[in-house]
Amino acid sequence: MSVDQGPGPIALVGSGEYLPQMAELEAGLLAGRAPRYVQIATAAVPDGPAVVERWHQLGVAQAKRLGVEPVVVPVNDRADANNPEFVRMIAGAGLIYLSGGDPNYLADTLRDTALWKEIETTWRGGAAIAGCSAGAMALGSWIPSIRHPRKGSTTGLMLLEHVGVLPHFDAFAARVPDLFTRFVLPDESSITVFGIDEQTALVGGPKEWTVQGRRSVWRLTSSGREEFPTGASVTTLG
Repeated sequence: MSVDQGPGPIALVGSGEYLPQMAELEAGLLAGRAPRYVQIATAAVPDGPAVVERWHQLGVAQAKRLGVEPVVVPVNDRADANNPEFVRMIAGAGLIYLSGGDPNYLADTLRDTALWKEIETTWRGGAAIAGCSAGAMALGSWIPSIRHPRKGSTTGLMLLEHVGVLPHFDAFAARVPDLFTRFVLPDESSITVFGIDEQTALVGGPKEWTVQGRRSVWRLTSSGREEFPTGASVTTLG
């Protein structure tokens, strides 16, 4: 079975990449696509080599669980992201997954590189692309400052020009009751901001989405939040 030529689905995941609980989601993204699971743990580089290696091991284990080929692309910096050897590893992917860590480091490392160009090209050719936590944040246009919310935000990789993501949303909302007043939300006429609960994903794109996983996705505005439980359809700006 093969998919029609054109951009593949996008998954914005609140947490849980490579865990057994998320295998069904990842299998769905690979369905009908090449059994080649490309994994990029660049966002974890600021946390040190041991953390990066842990993500690599989890990703390989998940690929084996799904019965597909794991392809770990070890991009640590912008030089790696322009390394032709690593760029060639993207081609032929069924699913490209950006895992968690530091969203700003991930976006700054991949932006305007040969690797990111190849990722976009491969996605537009039909591959699925997913980002979890930092990976989801980096795929959009708005990356909030988690540590210093009132200082504003930075720009993501712009795969989704009209979307911003706050992952681990249920955990954040439980720990931080004044969550909404802490962030300077972007202009609501140009960017839709979603809070995505843990082990939950917004899947589809770039305009039409479905909530999958354990809990809910929340559309956040300056006046409050709107809940979309699992199975719900969501529309975003074009």
